[in-house]
Amino acid sequence: MTDPLPSEHAPTWLLWVAMGLLGLAGLTVFLLTAPGHELLGPSQYAMRGAVHGTAAGLFMVTSTIGLFQACRILAGKAWNVAELQLGSVVNATTAFLTVLSGNWIYIPYRAADGPRNYFVQHAPEVHKVFFEFKEFAALFTVPLAVVAAYLLIRYGGAMHQRKGLSTVVAVLLTLVFFYFIAAFGLGAAVTKLRSV
Repeated sequence: MTDPLPSEHAPTWLLWVAMGLLGLAGLTVFLLTAPGHELLGPSQYAMRGAVHGTAAGLFMVTSTIGLFQACRILAGKAWNVAELQLGSVVNATTAFLTVLSGNWIYIPYRAADGPRNYFVQHAPEVHKVFFEFKEFAALFTVPLAVVAAYLLIRYGGAMHQRKGLSTVVAVLLTLVFFYFIAAFGLGAAVTKLRSV
């Protein structure tokens, strides 16, 4: 039995429509049922935190799917080109939105009365690892995800014939997941120590 060949004629537009409808349905349910005041909390930066947390939650899903696709690529089983291309574009987009919103929430962290001063004075190792390392590790996710998306879009179905290229894409997707999980874990931990 041979592995199926890549399908370059898969209905990409149908995947985009399905993703959009599912996202719209989820957003509608969320807006109709979520108690906003309970979700946001009392902080003046609650909206920033909510936007970043939502972006990071979505990125967790897309980067996990990217890791799964990387495993399938390495095993020679992931050749629905439209699915790979759509997933990689969504993954790169959520990486960008997560980093962008993370930088937005980082502004009050570095303010004079923000958590940065507290950690620098009382626990500098927390600042160095939980914030400085986390901040720069998270930045790697965007270029890695963008390059993976570019390669999948540019070379598409030809990747099954180019083992080296498919391996590079799988490694890129794995690194996106690794850097995201490192940053996500540290970010979740630091909000428990002292949030903005």
